[in-house]
Amino acid sequence: MPRKPDKPKPPPQHKRWEGKEKPDWLSRALARAGVFPQKEAEDAIRAGRVSINGRVAKMALTPVPPGATVKVDGLVVSLEAPPTRVLAFHKPAGLLSSTERQHRTGTVFEALLPQLPPELAGYTWHAVGRLDVDSTGLLLFTNDDKLVAHATSPDAHLPKRYVATVFSTASDERVEPLRRGMTLDDGPARPAKVNVRDEHTVEVTLTEGRHHQVKRMLGAVGLPVRALHREAVGGVDLEGIPEGTFRLLTDDEVREGLRYEGRAPSAPSRLQRLQTTGGVAYLRLHGGLRPGGDWLWPGG
Repeated sequence: MPRKPDKPKPPPQHKRWEGKEKPDWLSRALARAGVFPQKEAEDAIRAGRVSINGRVAKMALTPVPPGATVKVDGLVVSLEAPPTRVLAFHKPAGLLSSTERQHRTGTVFEALLPQLPPELAGYTWHAVGRLDVDSTGLLLFTNDDKLVAHATSPDAHLPKRYVATVFSTASDERVEPLRRGMTLDDGPARPAKVNVRDEHTVEVTLTEGRHHQVKRMLGAVGLPVRALHREAVGGVDLEGIPEGTFRLLTDDEVREGLRYEGRAPSAPSRLQRLQTTGGVAYLRLHGGLRPGGDWLWPGG
């Protein structure tokens, strides 16, 4: 029986963006630049308010080629990465460290976002780590996802200081295994700095952050945790921040306290200047801007 001829091999398929800078999709690019939070960016795109190189974009996942001109309501916006911003939030008990509420339990985002002034409201904010629903204390938020990776990586050795209220009686002898380093069910834990403040209050400073780590370490030495409060992350603490409120960290606090250089600020676009002058309220209320927008920036 004659052998069938081999089928010719198809030519190799080249990826569309091979050898080029891969573009971001439109809604995420707008959110990262601080033009809109991502949900509002998606709504603006669906409403036909956003264009790329003169063509109206209707899909949130539309790719934005490098160097493209993007406009919102006829105004050119810059998609350059904004400067790193970090918020220190004093978390109360009873809030989830997530974006989605569960049943009647609210979230830290629901508590924080309504407090933000216009110049901060346009960013997409990421929680830096998490605290359990019943835990309180310092929770950082940032618009820079690379800072999230830095601050939560054990390689950064960024200290996190907790104060635990325990049921049993604490003593230096009892917490000594935490200082030496102990083995948990997910592997060895680094030695922790531990200070017994009183017989029911223990201060624990970690340079790594695993799930329920403080509770598990203290539980392993017979000190079950009744309440947990995070006092500090790196050189940043809660001084001057009442429970349920926040403050914006300075560049020096980010650089020195969190050991992170951050992104340098770039020249703001006209829409971003609008947001810092309070005109963003007009934008959100009316769903658009007057053509040109010069009336919003006298002399601008």
